[in-house]
Amino acid sequence: MYAEERRRQIASLTAVEGRVNVTELANRFEVTAETIRRDLAVLDREGVVHRVHGGAVASQTFQTTEFSLDARFRSAPTAKSAIARAALRFLPEPQGGLFLDAGSTIGTLADLIAEQPNARQWSIVTNSLPIALNLATKGLSEVQLLGGSVRAITQAVVGDTALRTLALMRADVAFIGTNALTLDHGLSTADAQEAAIKSAMVTNAHKVVVLCDSTKLGTDYLVSFAGIDDIDVVITDPAAPESFITALREREVDVVIAEN
Repeated sequence: MYAEERRRQIASLTAVEGRVNVTELANRFEVTAETIRRDLAVLDREGVVHRVHGGAVASQTFQTTEFSLDARFRSAPTAKSAIARAALRFLPEPQGGLFLDAGSTIGTLADLIAEQPNARQWSIVTNSLPIALNLATKGLSEVQLLGGSVRAITQAVVGDTALRTLALMRADVAFIGTNALTLDHGLSTADAQEAAIKSAMVTNAHKVVVLCDSTKLGTDYLVSFAGIDDIDVVITDPAAPESFITALREREVDVVIAEN
């Protein structure tokens, strides 16, 4: 595991549990206590956690930092691949419709969708420029890219034109990515325009399936676009804290653990 991914998991675990211990983290990640102390020092400087004697406590600040699409694909690739494979079971029947938002894990899912025998029978709507191009070049004819402005950092289409189009559409399933997921703030992201698109997809889909690796659980970004009660399924990886999984299931969310 890369240091960056380990730190993101530590940040998520701290947010969920409220406090973490250096010794327990060292055992969990099979590294030295000194490595964990360095990780906590980095996270403390970034304002993600607050260091205390023997460990760290959660920070209450909302994050606003965005990463490029390439950086997102490089983060937790094994978990994202497993999550995308697990999401295939929620694809609609042939002739059904689906929304794909612009998340990096959704991009991994799109690759798998293109390989399915029924791929050409689904109607797919997306606001992701790379996903639309990828599916179209693989021979899927029923792919609609929403119109509007393209955000360079995520290559996502946003704006009023896209929102007006989505308002007229319905889908059997919306596959949604998120920057963060908490019980209080729900799903959140850094940009209000992307949040608006995600929210419209959630609103206009019969079933909402969230693809969210464990590093995002318990963290909070500035703009919430859906509450826990708005989603049906969360697919995550085995590193997700058990307490968080239990809390989601108590809220009647179907939690799927995607094994690598």
